[in-house]
Order: sequence, then C-alpha cells, then structure tokens
Amino acid sequence: MPLQPNTAESTKIVKTDQTFESAADLFRVMSAPLRLKIINCLCDGEKNVSYLLTQVNTTQPNMSQHLNTLYMAGILGKRRDGVQIFYHIIDQRIVSICEAVCNEISRKNADDRAV
Repeated sequence: MPLQPNTAESTKIVKTDQTFESAADLFRVMSAPLRLKIINCLCDGEKNVSYLLTQVNTTQPNMSQHLNTLYMAGILGKRRDGVQIFYHIIDQRIVSICEAVCNEISRKNADDRAV
C-alpha cells in the first residue's frame, strides 16, 4: 500500500477554545520582562537564587515572587540543597518559544537600525 502524502490537511491539529485559553495563560505568565530574563538565565542549566540575583537586577523578594509564579505555572522546577534553592526549566518548549520570539525581535531591531 503506498504511503499517503503528508499534506497540511492530514497533519492539521485541531485547536479548541481550551487550547487558546491555555496559550493565553502561558503568555500572561511570560509577559513580564523579568520572568523572561530569569528564563534566559536558566536556559543553560540549573541556577540558585543567589546567582540569579547577580544576573537580573531586582530585589530578593521580587525575584522570589517571579520564581514562584514560574514554578506554579509549571515552567520551572526547584530543589533545595541546604539553605540554597536551585531552579531549572522543566518545559523545554518554553525555551524554544522565548528564543524564537526574542531572536525575531532582535533581528527586526537590527534591520530597523540598518535602515
């Protein structure tokens, strides 16, 4: 039996209202620039809160609030080692989304400056 061609129609994924609600929830969580900076810092691996504070200009209480939001949204995981708490990205799709969007914005900004 011959293989069916892989057409857009045969691979189309049905998007329900719940799909759009979930996407909107994710975008709301990621809408804070500080959270995007945190995600960027964690792209190359697990980091503790002290390290994140050296990379992202904010207060410790504000950092904790944003880390907790990302954790509760299922974007970050955490582990405790003594008094230190280490965070890591548990959903690599988030990294792909952030990189795609930020790369496109950087590219457009570079194109705009070149004009």
